[in-house]
Amino acid sequence: MSRITMFMCVLLSGAWQAMAYPIDGATETGITRLEGYRQAQLGRVAGNSLPAGAKLSSDQIRLRMQEHDRAPLPATDQMLTRQLIYLLGDEADDYSISLLDLSNPDHPVYAAHNENIPRNPASVGKLVIMLSLFQSLAEIYPDNIPAREQVLRESMIVADAFIHKDHHAVPFWIPEQMRLRKRKLVEGDEANLWSYVDWMVSASSNAAASMVLKHVMLLRHFGSAYPVGRAAENRYFEQTSRKQLSNALMVTLREPVLRNRLNPERFRQGGFFSRVGKQRVPGGSSLMTTRELMRFCLLMEQGQLVDAWSSLQMKKLMYLTRHRIRYASSAALKGAAVYFKSGSYYKCEAEAGFTCKKYSGNKLNLMNSVAIIEAPAGVSQLHYIVTVTSNVLRKNSALAQQRLATRLHQLMQGLHAKHVLPQ
Repeated sequence: MSRITMFMCVLLSGAWQAMAYPIDGATETGITRLEGYRQAQLGRVAGNSLPAGAKLSSDQIRLRMQEHDRAPLPATDQMLTRQLIYLLGDEADDYSISLLDLSNPDHPVYAAHNENIPRNPASVGKLVIMLSLFQSLAEIYPDNIPAREQVLRESMIVADAFIHKDHHAVPFWIPEQMRLRKRKLVEGDEANLWSYVDWMVSASSNAAASMVLKHVMLLRHFGSAYPVGRAAENRYFEQTSRKQLSNALMVTLREPVLRNRLNPERFRQGGFFSRVGKQRVPGGSSLMTTRELMRFCLLMEQGQLVDAWSSLQMKKLMYLTRHRIRYASSAALKGAAVYFKSGSYYKCEAEAGFTCKKYSGNKLNLMNSVAIIEAPAGVSQLHYIVTVTSNVLRKNSALAQQRLATRLHQLMQGLHAKHVLPQ
């Protein structure tokens, strides 16, 4: 690299893992790593202990706005917005944030700051792939949820060249050794579709995301004939022109957004998360706003994201059931159920006296978080959604959002002090 060339550090999502889906779901889904985490809570597997808020069972996770008014986002509450901006302090201009207080579900309160500023979503864009999968299943099997479950549970995915390159480790349950092993995906790794979606959302694996997106394209192309054999998969991607594949990719990522009344100019994932995927199937740009991310979450809580069954499955996939990171790592949220997705993207350039560090870029330092908070878990006097993107240069954005989560949770506790039990 020449001395003139900028030095860049780029991270599309965290190396730390944040597992999702309730741990009693292994039999239902075939996500085998869940059994490992369940055994860990029984003391039979070393480590992997869960915080108090991460121990809900599947039947405790519900769509909390499904039985209430299904109205769109309410008008912005000016008083709460001023309090929100005050929390951001001198760096408020570098943040976009939306907050929806659903603690009184009949009277939701919305606050926002810079809500319509688009930013690269990084790994938060994986929510679009998840949405596309469930929308595609609903279109192929509109009145047959068992058929959708069968596709997710019994369709086997074998990792291929589309996984390259990725640094994220994913968990593998090894029952004969009673241990969870964490490593990168390699070609030949086989698991069901549910497991790959879990790895995509929870461990934020770019390799898993690329395999899921590849198979959503196959699902949309073959319809009810999916899953097809490896030979048919290969023929489709080898014999279809790059232009046709690119068009199919755009339809795969755009149509589900439109079908769910979201704005693709404010909620857009442009393509694959892997270098090989991008080479073989050209895509476009990605961007999101905190307002449209909030609309995604609200539709999910209302059971309107695809349909009620799909909304519930997506919420379960976002439920954190292991080490919490970034915004979700705040100690104030230890007793809360947290439904979460985050993504980061930073760049550094030469600057006298500056050392490039993770999440601390001096040219670009994006940190994006989507969090649904129910506190305390299982009781939930507090229920709120926060979507936030930030670009605060030269500061550790993971720690900054952790502190923001603490201050924001304290604000919510103060607003509902008469109704909130100690956590």
